[in-house]
Amino acid sequence: MLKQNDERPSVDALSRRSFLEAGSAALAAAALGGASLSAQQPPAASPNASGSNPGQENLPLLKENPSSNTPPRTDHGDVGPIWYSFDLNHKRLENGGWTHQVTQRELPPSKDLAGVNMRLTAGSFRELHWHTADEWAYMIYGSARVTVLNLDGTIQIEDVSKGDLWFFPAGFPHSIQGLASDGCEFLLVFDEGFFSEENTFSISEWVAHTPPEVLEKNFRLSRSELSKLPTRELFIFPAALPQSLERDRQSAGGPSAESSIQYIFRAGSMPPTKSSPQGEVRIVDSRNFPASKSVAAGIVTLKPGGLRELHWHPTAAEWQFYIAGSGRMSVIAPGGRARTMDFNANDVGFVPTAAGHYIENTGSSDLIFLEMFKLDQFLEFSLNNWIRRLPPEMVSAHLNLDASSITRIPAEKLAIL
Repeated sequence: MLKQNDERPSVDALSRRSFLEAGSAALAAAALGGASLSAQQPPAASPNASGSNPGQENLPLLKENPSSNTPPRTDHGDVGPIWYSFDLNHKRLENGGWTHQVTQRELPPSKDLAGVNMRLTAGSFRELHWHTADEWAYMIYGSARVTVLNLDGTIQIEDVSKGDLWFFPAGFPHSIQGLASDGCEFLLVFDEGFFSEENTFSISEWVAHTPPEVLEKNFRLSRSELSKLPTRELFIFPAALPQSLERDRQSAGGPSAESSIQYIFRAGSMPPTKSSPQGEVRIVDSRNFPASKSVAAGIVTLKPGGLRELHWHPTAAEWQFYIAGSGRMSVIAPGGRARTMDFNANDVGFVPTAAGHYIENTGSSDLIFLEMFKLDQFLEFSLNNWIRRLPPEMVSAHLNLDASSITRIPAEKLAIL
């Protein structure tokens, strides 16, 4: 995928859901992702007269992210943007659905991954297309029929529903169609920071820009038949609901044409990798989903008050998508830098490579989010586990904790506390 110009569109007003559209990465980063350093230098602002603002404020926006406006005293310095929201970006509305995206243009530190959130109504297609980036997907709502073609000419045709994943390698042609009764919504994650959904290879554009005489030779069809071909990109468009899954598979060639590679993973039905009364984590990577060679993921549910323990990922940045609930994350980076932000459904979080962090459920319902990495395997270190694998005298020398205190720290990777 060619890099897009790193231009920031103008902004009429910052907003979330009920506000006016805003697409300015610079303004969003300044307002919520990378606020001015003066606001972060110790002593941090506190809810007293020194932190008051007698002038204008965007109160609904501040209510969405109080940790940005009045950071905890532990915040310090500039970590860079760690928050953005799909709801700050315009939706491309089509007859049959919509799409919007968060890429490196909106979240500049995210050089490895970009995300697209898409909705298809029942019967509507994301047309036959392919990308130069690998595509990893999570079904948020509803159901869809997907297809993907292999290099050997075999094809996988499968129905997916809420909680399912798919992985389509770069260059492999595929399609997505919403099913009854209300279509679907899903998150697509691409292993290119500057990926753009506006820059995909589409079958409609190919035939629209190929000379008719070449199409005649290639398809062995008459000019009158070729006159029915589309003359512009379809992208998302409505269509009739498909036949049964078995009927589609038979019409595509039957068992002899079926892919031996599974590009679909039923994550919703897998047992949790880690679980406790406070929540659960499901880890999906190439070890249990062999097709997913460039994206590893954690699907996390935190109960109210639950904590995704203090941890870090040694070799890749983390790109997060928040599905439900409310939470808070602090990111701690070298040089005493620390940044705390609040997150809600449809927000994107970012953690730099190897930076320490935690996520806490601050709401009254389950916090559900995805953690994704440009890796073939999910890699993680636990701060508790590290402390407990050291001689207690070494820990005491560093943290001034006595032996009895150290032994109460959990010794294993628990993921959720």
